[in-house]
Amino acid sequence: MDAAAIERTIALVGAIVVGTAALWSLKLEWPKTGLDDHVAKIMLGLLALGCCIVILVATRVLHGIA
Repeated sequence: MDAAAIERTIALVGAIVVGTAALWSLKLEWPKTGLDDHVAKIMLGLLALGCCIVILVATRVLHGIA
């Protein structure tokens, strides 16, 4: 294994862990209606989206990004 493969593996595992935690927190935040809760929902959604992008890059589905 070269350094790039090790880096992609670590990024993949980290993205799965962080993405799972973000989606779980978003599920728990969903019924809340306060303004700060809406901001938290947006931030958690963006975090989950970022993790999806990292998973796609780490599995080489998106070749040109990294």
